[in-house]
Amino acid sequence: MPSNKSVSDAPITQFINCRILRDHQLQREDLWVREGRILDPEKLFFDEHGYADNCVDCEGSIIAPGFIDVQINGGYGIDFSQASEDVSKGISFVAKRILEHGVTSFCPTLVTSPPVVYHKVLPQVKVHNGGQHGAGVLGFHLEGPFISVEKKGAHPEQYLRTFRSGGIEDLMEAYGSLDNVAMVTLAPELASSQSVVRELCQRGITVSLGHSVANLSQAEEAVQNGASFITHLFNAMLPFHHRDPGIVGLLTSDQVPAGRTVYYGMIADGIHTNPAALRIAHRAHPSGLVLVTDAITAMGLPPGRHTLGQQVIEIQGLHAYVAGLSFLAVFKQINTNLTDKSLSFNSYAVCVLNSIVIIVSLLGTKTLSGSIATMDMCVRHFKQASGCSVEEALEAASLHPAQLLGISHKKGNLDYGSDADLVIIDDALNVRATYINGEEVWRKEP
Repeated sequence: MPSNKSVSDAPITQFINCRILRDHQLQREDLWVREGRILDPEKLFFDEHGYADNCVDCEGSIIAPGFIDVQINGGYGIDFSQASEDVSKGISFVAKRILEHGVTSFCPTLVTSPPVVYHKVLPQVKVHNGGQHGAGVLGFHLEGPFISVEKKGAHPEQYLRTFRSGGIEDLMEAYGSLDNVAMVTLAPELASSQSVVRELCQRGITVSLGHSVANLSQAEEAVQNGASFITHLFNAMLPFHHRDPGIVGLLTSDQVPAGRTVYYGMIADGIHTNPAALRIAHRAHPSGLVLVTDAITAMGLPPGRHTLGQQVIEIQGLHAYVAGLSFLAVFKQINTNLTDKSLSFNSYAVCVLNSIVIIVSLLGTKTLSGSIATMDMCVRHFKQASGCSVEEALEAASLHPAQLLGISHKKGNLDYGSDADLVIIDDALNVRATYINGEEVWRKEP
């Protein structure tokens, strides 16, 4: 009788005693993996007369597709929007740490920054698959700088831009290159934005609408030109109004082209969106909901002051706010023994520069700036707050983002032939183990 060697020398792994998420429901059956792909057991048994080389007992747990985060600004002290000589090292560090939260692929996100930052950061990181080294990079998400001044949120106003040259030239001037870019967030009401939407979509880049004061017709025009995502729904956009619901109205618009789906990001951290608003969005358009963390540098760190691009962020509990500044005093020192230095305290900072002493008060604001939530936290909160099924909660973090990015033929599901990026979770949706290409990359210690 032929063995596995008749088709491939690669070992076969069988996951047993599990419930797998397939075809929108949990099914009690085994999962077979070879060469990083999910196998059809019927072909394995009857065509190859194959068998398992390795067996993984899941002890009754759920196997779901690995989570995909399309909006994450950093974490664990790393800020993706801070230009450095080795940006890839920081992204790799975060990629390794988020494995414990079930994330197997992600889009490093850059907030509004000066051109020099984009020109330095973007060339350093290429799209690549995940593995023992960490979650895979699907491409950058560039959130800004082509956004609304009125809805800038935590984005620094001095670096916001408009399409002055009327199109793609402005993008190239700001970003330097669109290589390894997966998504761009822009405001569709900006002059010449619609031609930019078309150009980006023609290049295979997902266009998202956000940080915007667009009305519904402007948003619908952008969708008709190819836009397919809404950046963190409800946040940094006009509030819903019954006469003109704005971007929010896309969830039930009848002007979306046939066969197209408008997806929308939801920061389900219990802070950015009230549970009632989350339920309204989910019930209006469940198949479009994409869970995102919008995590910043402070994810995984204690409360205090951190950075987000060019801004200072203050963490208070689970809230991340933009920290404000106020000059208290500027004077020339009489005692010239003080050398140039800066000291930071809880509520003020002192800077000495060329014999000039500057005292600055560190004031807080109530402008939300990203989150410190992890993806598994968002999945759990979304299920609890919305009352959705386990399957819906898991697909919002896996299938839907894969569909958004056009990669659902290989990621975001457990179909035969798909990448074996998996997360093993218990009934409370806590991550027990994470696999990429069928190999264990993280497991919770007993």
